Amino acid sequence: MATTTRWGILATGSIAHQFAQGLADADGAELIAVGSRSADKAEAFGREFAVPNRHGSYEALARDEDVDVVYIATPHPQHKPNALLCIAQGKAVLCEKPFTVNAGEAGEVVAAARDAGVFCMEAMWTRFLPALAETRRLIADGAIGDVRMVRADFGFRCDWDPQSRLLKADLGGGGLLDVGVYCVSLASMVFGGALPQRAAGLAAIGATGVDEQAGYVLDYGDGRLAVLASAVRTDTPKAAEILGTEGRIELAPPFFKSECLTLATGGKSRTIKAKLRGNGYNYQAEEVARCFAEGLAESPIMPLDETLTVMETLDTLRRQWNLSYPMESA
Repeated sequence: MATTTRWGILATGSIAHQFAQGLADADGAELIAVGSRSADKAEAFGREFAVPNRHGSYEALARDEDVDVVYIATPHPQHKPNALLCIAQGKAVLCEKPFTVNAGEAGEVVAAARDAGVFCMEAMWTRFLPALAETRRLIADGAIGDVRMVRADFGFRCDWDPQSRLLKADLGGGGLLDVGVYCVSLASMVFGGALPQRAAGLAAIGATGVDEQAGYVLDYGDGRLAVLASAVRTDTPKAAEILGTEGRIELAPPFFKSECLTLATGGKSRTIKAKLRGNGYNYQAEEVARCFAEGLAESPIMPLDETLTVMETLDTLRRQWNLSYPMESA
């Protein structure tokens, strides 16, 4: 097996640029190809990042024999068809969060990847950062006793533009899918990937028909709760705490790219540094390379079954809010 993982990036938007920058700091990664629906955009992206293979269609990228794994950077509703396209060509897939628009779509992608025997992972990049790795270690070591509660919020105030990705229903807009997924995924990680026994929340649905802000509680049983909030029209502290019977862990905001955490136990606290290397997107690329080297079809840190439970949780909340997207009723 090659020691270098050869990457293709599908789409050329903002998140694709961030991932390309991250690959430059990822051990054993080479950005070999880019695909866009526009040949001009593929050429421009290729020049910017010195990408040798530049394709004017997603299909051409998926067929590129030089590519080992494709990072999917399109808007939410395009994740499923783009992932299925790449899997059908035998390509491994790293798909931007949220993995798909809903759990049904996610199940189709997971089934296709497993049937084809190719690697597939949700690009929940924050899970692989040093601060989250240290958080998992502390919890596993019993540093805060039994975990009882997770509190997290992720909200920002976007400009009012009904045509923007963040506010447009037919692009899967709203706070829950865009940033709430970070909070739900954090709770899922802390509580072992289990599906919550109950989920309840309230959302403010705006003029464009998407959730502009929302608060929700997830019940993982045995008194374990996650108290979460998300927004695209309200700025929040972006804080996260994990509360246990013997102490707590506080992730310095913004929690999704925190570079230090505070461990508070026994009336004392200490700060643990967890400085990022690169822009943070490099860590998930290195996880893909590690899985490749070990012959794994899934990451044990971000397994596909857990991605499915997170998507099911998001679906449950949206049903309570009577929030669906046009493509779901097509």
